[in-house]
Amino acid sequence: MSIKSIAAKLFAQKIYKKTQVWVNNPVETQKKVFLHLIKEAKNTQFGKDHDFEKIKTTTDFAQQVPVRDYEALKPYVDQVVNGAENILWKGKPLYFAKTSGTTSGAKYIPLTKESMPYHIEAARNAILHYIHETGKSDFVDGKMIFLQGSPILEEKNGVKLGRLSGIVAHFVPKYLQKNRMPSWETNCIEDWETKVNAIVEETFDKDMSVISGIPSWVQMYFEKLQEKGGKNIGEIFKNFNLFIYGGVNYEPYRAKFENLIGRKVDSIELFPASEGFFAYQDLQKEKGMLLLLNGGIFYEFIKSDEFHLENPKRYTIGEVALNVNYVLIISTNAGLWGYNIGDTVQFVSLKPYRIIVSGRIKHYISAFGEHVIGKEVESALQEAILGTTIRINEFTVAPQITPTTGLPYHEWFIEYENEPQDSVTFAQAIDNAMRKQNMYYDDLIVGKVLQKLVVTPVVKNGFQDYMKSIGKLGGQNKIPRLSNDRKIVDLLKRK
Repeated sequence: MSIKSIAAKLFAQKIYKKTQVWVNNPVETQKKVFLHLIKEAKNTQFGKDHDFEKIKTTTDFAQQVPVRDYEALKPYVDQVVNGAENILWKGKPLYFAKTSGTTSGAKYIPLTKESMPYHIEAARNAILHYIHETGKSDFVDGKMIFLQGSPILEEKNGVKLGRLSGIVAHFVPKYLQKNRMPSWETNCIEDWETKVNAIVEETFDKDMSVISGIPSWVQMYFEKLQEKGGKNIGEIFKNFNLFIYGGVNYEPYRAKFENLIGRKVDSIELFPASEGFFAYQDLQKEKGMLLLLNGGIFYEFIKSDEFHLENPKRYTIGEVALNVNYVLIISTNAGLWGYNIGDTVQFVSLKPYRIIVSGRIKHYISAFGEHVIGKEVESALQEAILGTTIRINEFTVAPQITPTTGLPYHEWFIEYENEPQDSVTFAQAIDNAMRKQNMYYDDLIVGKVLQKLVVTPVVKNGFQDYMKSIGKLGGQNKIPRLSNDRKIVDLLKRK
C-alpha cells in the first residue's frame, strides 16, 4: 500500500467523524445555516426588498420570500450579470455557471467565494466516505477520468463564466493532478464526438481506476474503447473498479454497463447541480444519497401534488416524511432564495436524511390525470428487464393523445442493446409494473380511458443523433425520461 493510499484512509476517517457531527444534529444544523444566510444577505438588494432584517424564523421567511424559478428570479440575476454588486449576495460572484434555459435562453447561475468550496468538498467527501466504508484506497494511485465540459471560460462584466464541470476543473487538488485525465488540451475540445475520440486515444493504454460522468456519455466512451480494443472495458482497464456518476438514475444503464465492463464495479451516486451540491451516496449497501445539511444551503420541501396550489405548505427538514414526492426548494450562499431548481426528491431514510431524485416537476405525464413521474417509469422498466437478457441504451416516454385508431396510450421509445425476444410480452411486463407503481394509471386502464402502453424501438444511436440535432450532445446534457408532449419523440428516428 502506497503512502498516498494510507494518507487517503486516514483523511477519510477524519472527514467521516466530522460529517457525523452534523448528521446527528440535522435540525439544528439547518437552523444555523438558515440564520447565517439571512444575516449575511440582509444588506443586499434582495435582502432589503424582502425585509430580511425582520426575518427571525423559517415561517417568517416563507411569508416574506415567495418560491421562484429562474424566470422569476431573472430580474435580480440580470443585475448581477450586468456587473452590479450586493444584489443577491455580498459583492460579486466568482463565476457564473452557464446552463441551458427554457424561455429565456441561457441561464447564469452565480457561484460565490462562499459557495464554490462546497462543490469541491462534497465531491471529495463522497469518495472519502467510500474509502472509509469499504477500506479500499488503492485506486488513488491509478488514473482517474472525469468526463466533463470544457474548462475554457468566458468573461462577462468582470466575472468568468462556463459550464459548472468546466469551472470545477480549475479546482482539482494538486495531489490529483498527476493522476487526472484527460489532458487539459483534450478537455478543452468543444465538439463532444471529437473530444470522446481524443479521450479514447489518450486513455486506451493507461491504468484507469476511477471513471466519472453522466452514464449515457460514459457509455459512448466505453463503446468507442471496446470498438478500438476489441475486448471489454474490464480487460482494457484491469484496475477499473469505481464508477462515479450523477445527473440520471444509473439503474436503467447498469446491465449494459456490466456487459461492457465484463464485471460488476462499485459505484457512487452524486447529486450536483449548478445551483449547489445537494447529496452523495455515503454507503454502498443503503439506498439513497446523504442530504448535505451543512453545505451552505437551506432546504425547503413542497409536496408535488400540492405544488400548483396558490400557497402550498413549505416543509423544513424536521417536518418531512418518507416516500413522499417533494419539490426541492433551496436558498444558498450563492444568492438563490426560495429557488425551485425543478427536481423532485423522496426521502428513503430520516436517520440520517437520505434522498433519491424522483424526477423533474416539469417532466411528467399527466395528459389524463395520471401524474406519472420519472422514478415510476425507471422502476417499471427495471422490473420488466429483471432476469432477462434485455439491455437498454436509452429511453423516454410520451403520451399519444390522438392515435389513428383505438384509445390513447403512453408510448415508450426505447433504444435497445439487446432486444426482447417477445416485444409484446415485454410491453405487457412494463405495463403491469406501471400499474403497480401508479394507481391513477391503473384506474385509467381499468376504466378504458387509456389502452396499454406501446413500445416503439428507436434506431441505434437515435438518442445521440437527436441530442446532436438540437446542439446538446455531451457535457451535462441528458434526455428527459418523460414529457407531457411529443416534442422530443417526434424527432426520434423509429426503427
